[in-house]
Formats: sequence, C-alpha cells, structure tokens
Amino acid sequence: MKEYLGEFEELILTMVCILREEAYGNAIVTEVYERVGRKVNLSAVHVTLYRLEDKQYLTSVMGGVTKTRGGRRKRLFTITNTGLAVLQSMKATRINLWKLIPQLNYAQ
Repeated sequence: MKEYLGEFEELILTMVCILREEAYGNAIVTEVYERVGRKVNLSAVHVTLYRLEDKQYLTSVMGGVTKTRGGRRKRLFTITNTGLAVLQSMKATRINLWKLIPQLNYAQ
C-alpha cells in the first residue's frame, strides 16, 4: 500500500531535509517563512513532526542544554530512509503529472 502525505506534512518533512542537523520546531517555523513566505504555528509544526515520527518518516533525539535557550533542550528531527522514499515518490508523481499538462499559450 502506497503512503501519501498531506501538503503540510510534505512541507514539514521537506524542511527537515533542508535543515538537516538543525531541524527542530522553531527553526522549521523560521525556514518555512523565509523560503515559502508562509506563517505557520509552532504547535501545528510540533503535532506534524510527532505524527511523521509515528509514521516512521522521522526520528528524534534530545539535543544538549544551551544557555541561549535558558537551559532547555531542543528535540532534533532527522528523516529516515522511509521518509526520504516517500518524498522521492511524491516528487516523481508530481513531475509525471506536470508532464501531462498540455502546453497552454495565453494571449497577453
């Protein structure tokens, strides 16, 4: 059975790939805004990260304590091979669909 991601799940999983070892909630919120121009809620990002982890598309570890965060630790996320395979499959599907769109010439 083929797995599908919702648009927001795909966005968050992609941002984890982009951020690599710096993939945690606040960094993802910032990256989404800077790269896509979309404001996202931190709690929505966290819920999505945990859901993707439940699906085994991500793993997480607790980072070290830092003074800049007042002694709080970050939960750092990493994409799994399964998560990467799902993203690659979705990319291939999108490319194939775009190839089916006829050339449209619009009068300007």
